[in-house]
Amino acid sequence: MKYLFLIFFMNFLPPCAGKSLSRDGNYSKTFEDIKKEIGGYSNIAKAIIDLAVHGEAQNRSYERLAVFADTIGPRLSGSKNLDAAIKYMFSALQEDRLENVHLEPVKVPHWERGEEFAMMLEPRNHSIAILGLGNSVATPPEGITAEVIVVASFDELHRRAQEAKGKVVVYNQPFITYGETVQYRSQGAVEAAKVGAVASLIRSIASFSIHSPHTGWQNYQPGVPQIPTACISVEDAEMMSRMSLRGTKIVVYLKMGAKTYPDSSSLNTVAEIVGSKYPEQIVLVSGHLDSWDVGQGAMDDGGGAFISWEALSLVKDLGLRPKRTLRLVLWTGEEQGGVGAEQYYQLHKENISNFDIVMESDEGTFKPMGLGFTGTDEARDIVKEIMTLLLPINVTNIYDTAEGIDIDYWMRDGVPGASLHDDISKYFWFHHSHGDTMTVQDPNQMNLCAAVWTVVSYVIADMEEMLPRRYN
Repeated sequence: MKYLFLIFFMNFLPPCAGKSLSRDGNYSKTFEDIKKEIGGYSNIAKAIIDLAVHGEAQNRSYERLAVFADTIGPRLSGSKNLDAAIKYMFSALQEDRLENVHLEPVKVPHWERGEEFAMMLEPRNHSIAILGLGNSVATPPEGITAEVIVVASFDELHRRAQEAKGKVVVYNQPFITYGETVQYRSQGAVEAAKVGAVASLIRSIASFSIHSPHTGWQNYQPGVPQIPTACISVEDAEMMSRMSLRGTKIVVYLKMGAKTYPDSSSLNTVAEIVGSKYPEQIVLVSGHLDSWDVGQGAMDDGGGAFISWEALSLVKDLGLRPKRTLRLVLWTGEEQGGVGAEQYYQLHKENISNFDIVMESDEGTFKPMGLGFTGTDEARDIVKEIMTLLLPINVTNIYDTAEGIDIDYWMRDGVPGASLHDDISKYFWFHHSHGDTMTVQDPNQMNLCAAVWTVVSYVIADMEEMLPRRYN
């Protein structure tokens, strides 16, 4: 009842003067005017925070995600599980009484790992935990038995190229940052094949390990032989490195049944709260619905998808209707390089001038620290001011860049972008592994993330003017 009274009261507040942002990016307001306008959302922000963190919606995004993840499980591109997940979400968004719930068809890669097995035969028998990498080819039906060469970098591989021919290359590269280290996963097989290796085994791209391999997508290059490739645990990579440095001969057996099928039909899932004044203008919040085929995909990216859904639910529950349309998109095919989002972009880019901001949460929903932002200095100043509305939960920081492959297409063309910036110190412990389950998720942290996501998206959607941008 107190929320209804608050919204009723706010309807009698004087409207803010101003005009929509013109196509040349010029503003009719001074920044002081904009600060005052943002300050006027203080009560709405408090109502959103109260409902998400302390009220009837407390733990809702977590509980919704738990039912979804436990019911559907992992959701690999092209799989029946992903089809079931999309059908589930389409029904759930309709039941939540959101508007314009619909599905937009796209094509996505379809790869299956099949059975896979690895064993160290010399200097002793030892079962090697592996996860084949996405897009890998299979081994011959009888498998591959070969000696190992262990390297710590591409430079070392190239220096020792003559030794690598006919062997299995094991990469034992140190984890520096994900962005820097992931090149070994994506390019390791290609570089190994260039020097005549028969397979590659790559130390998992993980900052911590309990003998857990971490999968992910990898790419072949035209004109380079395609060799089977998989990730192994940090522990096994380091053990083989120590053995190699002592001069011990290592022989492994590898068998992988991976198979690539023709691209499959899939769907991006969309729902909206239609804008009251500028319905053609869009504030987009998003996460990706697909995941890898291990664990439950609860962290990557169930959490991001479900706080994005929660943003629309909270706005609806408070009886709010922003001036612009608040649009939820649950992407498909993100793990294969944002293929669903790229097709969405191609379909909608003719209306790019109507996209106010694109937001994606895809780095976990741990304790929120602020917002990553990409845009002009003028837009950054406005978003920084919006973040002050989150002082009640002490989440006011704004960071240099927004992260998210699904929104990169828009940001490259000048649309402002934002991503949730949270404490990812444990994110790569679980990323793309069997450990990505609901056990990773914390309901209190998800409540806070949902509050941040909702306040920012709602205020931007309801302000009189669009965020300033650069036009290419």
